[in-house]
Amino acid sequence: MRYRTLGKTDLTVSAVSFGTAPLGNMFGAVAETDAITTVHKALGAGITFFDSSPYYGGGLAERRLGMALRHRREHVVIGTKAGRYGLDDFDFTPRRLRESLHRSLDLLETDYVDILQLHDIEFVNLDEVFADSYAELLRLRDEGKCRYIGMTGYSLKTLCRAVRETDLDVVLSYAHYTLLNTELSTEFAPLCEQRGVGLINAAAVALGLLTPTGSRIAVPAGEQIRAAARRAVDVCAKRGVDVAFLANQFSIQRSGAATTVVGTTNAKHLDSAIAAESSPIDEDLLSAVLTVTTDVQALSWHSGLIENN
Repeated sequence: MRYRTLGKTDLTVSAVSFGTAPLGNMFGAVAETDAITTVHKALGAGITFFDSSPYYGGGLAERRLGMALRHRREHVVIGTKAGRYGLDDFDFTPRRLRESLHRSLDLLETDYVDILQLHDIEFVNLDEVFADSYAELLRLRDEGKCRYIGMTGYSLKTLCRAVRETDLDVVLSYAHYTLLNTELSTEFAPLCEQRGVGLINAAAVALGLLTPTGSRIAVPAGEQIRAAARRAVDVCAKRGVDVAFLANQFSIQRSGAATTVVGTTNAKHLDSAIAAESSPIDEDLLSAVLTVTTDVQALSWHSGLIENN
């Protein structure tokens, strides 16, 4: 496992990080013992950064992560979020952000988190986020309840505004450096580099579109993107390769982000993602896949408010 510094922070993170959405039963029921065992397996593999949110099971993921990391706090980087609490439940008011973080700290069994991010900001009015919500992040950081602050979202237009209009330590972007979409590299990653903002990448398998069985959740991608995903799956299948493995290789090794978040409680899938971090890419296969997805590599689906896309 390789390790990198996250932007201008003093945080060193593993190239592969662990996303805890599955711990909150977001993709199906997971037994508590299995959830904790998976976190311990990730630790044993060298993963040091764990990303969570109260949105993941209403705090269940945070509670399970806190249990799994007991007596290991000093060895890990913990990030959580605030502002999104359900499919259509968003509240970025300063009071709710503060209450949310206090609850997260209790569930995580810690008195601070390394990273606190506003979760999926493109769903609300950005002027308010960049004013009152951002100011509350600064206060929480000044109080030592979080060491670094950031924002997350799908819309790159929104994230570019966030980096330009506030002074963030980190940002998290998902599904924008995959076999289906490479927009992360065109404007946003260079902007983060210029501003010294730590870039966290996520959703290497495009929320499940780049798996042999397809996504288990509702992905708002149109038919053009879905068709390209099916072509990528077919190309890999004909060569006897798991498309998810190539997708993880490409995203982890080529995105330029300090770390890529992988969320799974399947031991085989976790092992595969970790192996993808260092296994040489089959360049011929990669070229063949990127050839059949050329038409969608600059195509994003809409997320949140229309004006934020």
